[in-house]
Amino acid sequence: MKKLLAIFFTLLIVNLCFSVKALDLPKYYKFPKNYLKGKFHNSTKNFFIVATKEIIDPRFKNSVILMLEHDKDGAIGIIINKPIGKITIGSLIQKIENKTINRKEIFDYEIPIFWGGPIDNDRILILHSNDYNDESTKKYKYLSVSNNYESLISIADENAPTKSLVVVGISAWTVGQLDGEIDKGHWNLSEVKEELIFEEDNEIKFIKATNDSFLRL
Repeated sequence: MKKLLAIFFTLLIVNLCFSVKALDLPKYYKFPKNYLKGKFHNSTKNFFIVATKEIIDPRFKNSVILMLEHDKDGAIGIIINKPIGKITIGSLIQKIENKTINRKEIFDYEIPIFWGGPIDNDRILILHSNDYNDESTKKYKYLSVSNNYESLISIADENAPTKSLVVVGISAWTVGQLDGEIDKGHWNLSEVKEELIFEEDNEIKFIKATNDSFLRL
C-alpha cells in the first residue's frame, strides 16, 4: 500500500477544466480501440452510475460513480467508494511556502484518499459541500469540486468545507462509450444523495446506491 501511495502522490495539483458548451476530453486520454459504442440519448450528469454484475472491467467492480459531465462527446465521473489509504497534507503540498499557516499542525494532518478512476492519476480533486469555495471551485447540483492547496489547508483547519472527499484520478469515457456500456447493462442509474457521497462506510455506499438504482429508459 505504501508503494502504491508513493506512486500516486508524486504529483502536481492541476486544473479541472471542462467546456461549458460541450465536453472536450484531453487528447492525451487513452481509450480502448474496441469498446461498446452506443448512441447518446440522455445525460447521466448529476446522477450516480452504479456497477452491475455485467461490468467487464474488474477495476470498476462495485463502483459508485458520481457523474460530473456527460454529453454526445463523452463523459466524466469520479468513483466515490474506493479508498486507497491515508496521507498527510504535507506530503501533497510540502513545497508550498505560506508563513500564515501552522506548518507542523497542518502538514501532519492525515486525510483519507480515494481512487477516482484510471485516468489522470496525477490529478487531485476535492469533492466537498457547498459551504466552501475558492478560485478553483466549480459548483455542481449536489456539491462542489476544488483542486488547489488552499482547499486542503482549509480541510485541515476544520473551518470549511464541513464535508469533503479527496480523490486521485477520474473516470472518463469517449464518444458513445458510456452509452454503449449502459445499453449492455453494465451500469444502472441512481439518484445522487449528498449524504451518500460523504458516507464513511464505503460498502454501504454501494449497497444503498444499488438499492436505489434504476434502468435508463
